[in-house]
Amino acid sequence: MTAPVRSAEIRVRRARAADVSQLAGLCGQLGYPSSVDEVSKRLAGIELAAEHVVFVAETHSGVLAGFLSAFVMRTLESDANVEIGALVVDEQHRSQGVGELLMEKAENWALENGCVLVRLRSNVIRERAHRFYERLGYEHYKTQKAFRKNL
Repeated sequence: MTAPVRSAEIRVRRARAADVSQLAGLCGQLGYPSSVDEVSKRLAGIELAAEHVVFVAETHSGVLAGFLSAFVMRTLESDANVEIGALVVDEQHRSQGVGELLMEKAENWALENGCVLVRLRSNVIRERAHRFYERLGYEHYKTQKAFRKNL
């Protein structure tokens, strides 16, 4: 196992257009293959939405070690909360503290946006990720089915 990174070795910042090539690669590692053009368009849309954010973890050499996307969820039945849409750490940087840095940044962003609850969904097959979230204090509170419809 590689030694944990120190926050001085990784800078967490907002994603920018120059990151799209590396972001596309990370989307693939998460299991969502995406072209540079697709990621570019998606990031541009997120940048226009004040209550959406993408944070990247960047090494001192400019390599993206991971990213996290999050958004404020507003519904009638519950107070506003932040939902983590995606979290991926590059295969070469896993188990080094990168995911924890990204989650900490997202939690602080949630507080800055007046939210005191952070939620996330994780595929049932991602047992390693589940243990990671539990170590960070997240609790598994519900199991549900997901539905979608292409329009």
